[in-house]
Amino acid sequence: MPISSSVIPDDVVITYPELVNIYGCRIGSGTRIGPFVEIQKNSSIGERCKISSHSFICEGVTIEDEVMVAHGVMFTNGLFPRATNADGSLQRDGDWECTPTLVKRGAALGSNSTIVCGVTIGENALVGAGAVVTRDVPDNAIVAGVPARVIGDVRSGPPSEPHPNRLRNRVSEQPSTGAN
Repeated sequence: MPISSSVIPDDVVITYPELVNIYGCRIGSGTRIGPFVEIQKNSSIGERCKISSHSFICEGVTIEDEVMVAHGVMFTNGLFPRATNADGSLQRDGDWECTPTLVKRGAALGSNSTIVCGVTIGENALVGAGAVVTRDVPDNAIVAGVPARVIGDVRSGPPSEPHPNRLRNRVSEQPSTGAN
């Protein structure tokens, strides 16, 4: 898979360059990119971001500084996608409207989340694993579900009630051995 026609500073870490598809984009200093990632033309990744494996960042996506994109995050860029035009010919560049998406500074996108084009994900927001984001996410919001809904605020810290996964609760209840 190629890396071509992109602005990529020397301190960007691409763990397996032969296993990514990066073209026509801009990537900020200090960013790390995992294997099996595609970053398309006319997209922008900020500084000190982490783009985890199997993620797809399409044309029209802007990711600001210090954003975490977990494994398998998918972005879209067309509100009315079609394979063909009205005359039956295959669509090409210019035959459809690219709808931009913005992920603001410090946000974190959970594994396998889908970000539908045209939304803004606010500063320091947290998108839960598997969420489908169909509308703007406020700054500092925690969203989860399909479609994603606000369920908390990152400034409040972790929830005080037990986690619904009983195994996780059992592990966290075990006494600490003091070893690190």
